[in-house]
Amino acid sequence: MNWLARLLHRAELEPADARRLEAWRRLPAPERGAQLRAGRFVVVDVETTGLDLGRDRLIAIGAVAVAGGKVCLGDSFETILRQERASARDNILVHGIGGERQRKGLPPEAALLDFLDYLGAAPLVAYHVAFDETMIRRAMREHLGLAFRRPWLDLAAVMPALLPAQARRCRGLDDWAGRFGIANYARHSALADALATAQLFLAAAALADAQGSTRYRQLQELEQAQRWLQKGH
Repeated sequence: MNWLARLLHRAELEPADARRLEAWRRLPAPERGAQLRAGRFVVVDVETTGLDLGRDRLIAIGAVAVAGGKVCLGDSFETILRQERASARDNILVHGIGGERQRKGLPPEAALLDFLDYLGAAPLVAYHVAFDETMIRRAMREHLGLAFRRPWLDLAAVMPALLPAQARRCRGLDDWAGRFGIANYARHSALADALATAQLFLAAAALADAQGSTRYRQLQELEQAQRWLQKGH
């Protein structure tokens, strides 16, 4: 299905799936003013068939909750969306999700509904949000007919704002993880990367707290200010 076909495609859900989606729609809006040490936040990472936002497909979602100021290993999520055709061999070497696992994944509708059930009303956190958000939003629109609009926090902008002196040395997730001694048990696994990002979020929350920012909304404002600076203003 090319990009135009996806744009015009309307998802037709089974009645049970439609009820699940409607139940999620009725949840309260995410609390942007939630305290970083008290609220529940869902940290997300994705794996895809490539890096082309217009053509590549979502393969996997991994997520870990941070609640009450702690990473909650028991409150985590991982799913693989069934692929009609497996991604290229070079792509599989990156994320390790082989062709058979891709073809035996969950139907995309079921996988995405499971993610929504897990997410609930929590705000989202990621590293380089634009990619994760775009891939998830496109899959939601294509398979569920859902305009997925949720608040996101991008640690790729927040961390340089909190530690500007480290920004030149720390360019990516691996750099920041190394700065804080965060181990990643399986780099480029969606769940493992989400876990590393969740630990980085805790580090960001501690730094923000020391600077007087204790709420999710305040970190979003810090992110926006950092993006403004990065544009050269």
